[in-house]
Amino acid sequence: MQTKIEKISAFSALAIKNIHGIEDEVLDFLSFREKLSYANISHADKKQEWKGARLAIKEALDCISLPYPGFFKDEHGKSHSMNDYGYVSLTHTLGLAAAIFHRDMPVGIDLDFVRDKVIRLGPKFLDPAEIEFLNNDHLLYTIAWSVKESIFKCQGKKGISLRQNILLQPFTKDDHVVHGKIYGSEHIDHHYQVQVEVENDVVLSYTIW
Repeated sequence: MQTKIEKISAFSALAIKNIHGIEDEVLDFLSFREKLSYANISHADKKQEWKGARLAIKEALDCISLPYPGFFKDEHGKSHSMNDYGYVSLTHTLGLAAAIFHRDMPVGIDLDFVRDKVIRLGPKFLDPAEIEFLNNDHLLYTIAWSVKESIFKCQGKKGISLRQNILLQPFTKDDHVVHGKIYGSEHIDHHYQVQVEVENDVVLSYTIW
């Protein structure tokens, strides 16, 4: 998937960053707390992923002319701005990082490569009704996984099962928006719309409003 910065609205933007080749990009915009976190990451690949995600959210914020406030994770693993302004979601996969920001609405974003093993893993994250309409298709399974991940990140709390608590409406390869809901929890029947973009063997999904 190509590196890009996209202004979704006056209040929201996303960015996708190629992690390879970012070694020389500076991180002087980070908060002191983030600089400490970055310095304490010992694994080289994890360090690159962390850096790529921060560069992506910086570019998304620049796109809508907002300052970078610094970000931290809560006890559920969800990222928040240090000035308590707006909503953010970060993601990374092999060689890519992405971020989305919205001033007023919770957000979720996910990147995944299409892989053969996703069908074998299907029963772990899919409802039987979803398995029926996905037709053993690797791409559709990957879209379903990615969309559920975006919904999970948007709601922001642990204890939500992708299989038991997130249900997707039927969709096809031609659909650019997938509808889903969280049910059977305190977020019962909370509905989501998720934008889906597919480029080569990479699926990008993010919540929309």
